[in-house]
Amino acid sequence: MGVEFEALTAPYRRELLAHCYRMSGSAHDAEDLLQETLLRAWRAFGTYDETRASLRTWLYRIATNACLTALKGQARRPLPSGLVGALDDPQAPMTARPEVPWLQPWRTDPADVIAARTRLRLAFVAALQFLPARQRAILLLRDVLEFSAAEVAATLGTTTAAVNSGLQRARSRVGDVAEDDLRPPPDPAVVERYVAAFENADLDALRRLLVADVVLEMPPVLNWYVGADAYADFIARVWAMRGTDWRLLPIEANGGLAAAAYVDGRAHTIQVFEVAGGAVTRTVVFMDDSLFTAFGLPLIMPR
Repeated sequence: MGVEFEALTAPYRRELLAHCYRMSGSAHDAEDLLQETLLRAWRAFGTYDETRASLRTWLYRIATNACLTALKGQARRPLPSGLVGALDDPQAPMTARPEVPWLQPWRTDPADVIAARTRLRLAFVAALQFLPARQRAILLLRDVLEFSAAEVAATLGTTTAAVNSGLQRARSRVGDVAEDDLRPPPDPAVVERYVAAFENADLDALRRLLVADVVLEMPPVLNWYVGADAYADFIARVWAMRGTDWRLLPIEANGGLAAAAYVDGRAHTIQVFEVAGGAVTRTVVFMDDSLFTAFGLPLIMPR
């Protein structure tokens, strides 16, 4: 690609990547969609007219349509809680569904501005998956990126009335999950205490860090649980099965707190936490070694 094109588009690449992630629910697919966006933009760069749209708006138009094309005919990317009901028995057999295209976590970058980080939350991206792709695009362009209804209409090749109608439907379906801009940032000390309790196999200390209706889910396993007792009992089961030689490395994911878990020195899971009021309200545990590579983490933890 030309030097001018590279220089002009470089400031927007990270936010375009985040947009592709929100649209697709996949960190892996987002990378491919960004490359497709840049290729389309490079090919059309000679026709770009700065008097009709800013470069940022033009690039988002291309990225959104690249995502919509890619999403045609694709199933949504769920979490287990979006597919089946919670289980009562933490000792129930584990039912894995590796063929399901699960929602993936996002590696937060310092370049992700605070306003964007709140809209990278796993719960928000999971809620987007329940929307048809065009409604998803409308909600993101209007409420996250703050494009005008006219700009969104031009992007999607529709009318402002259709955009406003689609936005209303999208907001009603996503509901309260989107209303998080004013929530305080999570306290890193909560995860630090969680890590210490987990590494010390201290079940009582870990239980004290959980709200009463805490949720634990573990894609690609369908089993998921609600409640501090079920959560703690399942962790006890994990320690009984895998031993207690665990190391958890605090990281960031989806604009919040997370940890990379290693057992016996080997990569095990990426764990993404929702934290509120000094306690863990939800943990999503991703059992996928490829995510360690995506997060720039080793598969073997150095001693």
